[in-house]
Amino acid sequence: QAQLVESGGGKVQAGGSLSLSCAVSGIMFRFYAMEWYQQVPGKQRELIASITSGGSTDYADSVKGRFTISRDNSKNTVHLQMNNLKPEDTAVYYCAAALREMTSTPRYWGQGTQVTVSS
Repeated sequence: QAQLVESGGGKVQAGGSLSLSCAVSGIMFRFYAMEWYQQVPGKQRELIASITSGGSTDYADSVKGRFTISRDNSKNTVHLQMNNLKPEDTAVYYCAAALREMTSTPRYWGQGTQVTVSS
């Protein structure tokens, strides 16, 4: 079965950086679009970054210019480099895989990793 495992979360001061990773198995990774979602307590999960199988990227306005999504097809891994972190970035971060970026397309989900940014 498909398995996505996030890692790299932790605690960091405002202005600092973290790098998240998502290791993927059980699917043909190179054919899937990969996404990172952010879920703030009490809020709905929000798509913040995506990368297509061809390498095209897109970002939510809240993270544009600060976060970078990338993928390594040889290692079946997707990364999220998070720079200039802000307290409002505090959330659980999830990775997801989908054959299409459409909302209705089924997704495989990881378990999430906590990121806490202190002021």
